[in-house]
Amino acid sequence: MIRVVLADDEHLTRDAVATLLGMEDDLAVVAQATTGDEALAAIRAHQPDIAVLDVEMPGLDGAQVAEKVATDHPGTRCVILTRHARPGVLRRALAARAMGFVTKNTPAATLAEVIRNVHAGARYVDPELAATALENANCPLTDRELDVLRHVDPASTADEIAAAVHLSPGTVRNYLSSAMRKLDARTRIEAAAHARDHGWL
Repeated sequence: MIRVVLADDEHLTRDAVATLLGMEDDLAVVAQATTGDEALAAIRAHQPDIAVLDVEMPGLDGAQVAEKVATDHPGTRCVILTRHARPGVLRRALAARAMGFVTKNTPAATLAEVIRNVHAGARYVDPELAATALENANCPLTDRELDVLRHVDPASTADEIAAAVHLSPGTVRNYLSSAMRKLDARTRIEAAAHARDHGWL
């Protein structure tokens, strides 16, 4: 039996996926979580074979959870499940050592097969997303610039972004200025929008 922890802050989606996976004879959902911190706690408590993680959750996101799991719980392999099939999200997940990446419109039977293959040691990436990622590979921004832009929104200040990425406000301003210059953007909002439109975030 392949033991699975399922984490998704969308209750309807999580319940539906849990029900569908539970219909498979060789899969058992042993715990569910709604946040990244809850997912880590469930993984620590249950030591599952597979963690299926939504990429966007309150607190730690799916990629951050996958990175911690790869370091602290190497017996658990992570599959990222996302509604936002952007190449930048894929790159973050792979950098975090996630072993699977599927979109939320993936059929349940396919997700179950991905879980089995990842459990067996294989890696799976949604083919259409992989092709899109290759087409958008020429990102001029550094990982740090991308990380800072990821936290930009109309209400965010440099101090708030700095706290989120664990950098000084001055360093954050330097990264924002560099990203704006590279993208020929007039504002940080414009730079972040440009990066998202190109699938880098």
